[in-house]
Amino acid sequence: MGTTPGGPGLFAVLPAATVQALLGVGVERRFQPGEVLVLEGDLTTHVMVLLSGCVKVTATTADGGRALLAVRLPGELIGELAGLDGGPRSATVTAVGLVNTRVMTQAVFQTFLKEHPDAGVALSRSVAAKLRWATDRRIDFSGYDVPIRVARVLATLVLSHGTRTARGWEIGFPMSQPELAALIGAAEPTVHKSLTELRRKSVLETGYRKMTILDLPRLRRLAALPD
Repeated sequence: MGTTPGGPGLFAVLPAATVQALLGVGVERRFQPGEVLVLEGDLTTHVMVLLSGCVKVTATTADGGRALLAVRLPGELIGELAGLDGGPRSATVTAVGLVNTRVMTQAVFQTFLKEHPDAGVALSRSVAAKLRWATDRRIDFSGYDVPIRVARVLATLVLSHGTRTARGWEIGFPMSQPELAALIGAAEPTVHKSLTELRRKSVLETGYRKMTILDLPRLRRLAALPD
């Protein structure tokens, strides 16, 4: 099930009883930082519930590079597409830090969906949210220059993964500049320049693999988004 930016996590949209039932199936497995949970092209079909930690989803580009597609946080599903249709893995999922998951086989996953229709509805909404996210990014790539694309992605990530702090809104997972560049489909030097300009305008504060939005209304204006 898994959520893209713009949609709530699985645990937030399901009744408590359904969440408890989900946590009761499969087996627990932990992953170390940098360990691969799912490998692009593999024919495995198991599905994971992310219990703690953060993972990044990447895929191979036409030129052999790596594109960052999304970030997944606790309460989201990993590998649900293969769990549904049995097809090859469409992306690689890698642990950013220590990660704890609940792993279930394809058969267990599909049985769970049959026994819990509310989970099936949530899955459909999750897939729709992912498609909307991908469509929005394609529109951004073709319709906006890099500074606006950077601002739009940051604004969207605040809505889905932001945490309110005394300084502003902290984006709740570590992201490097190369990963941000891959996420919006731009050259790293150009993204670096855009981030520098956001810092100069006191819109953004950056630290080691951490970003805090100091002025969200202004960021949304720079992103050509409504307040």
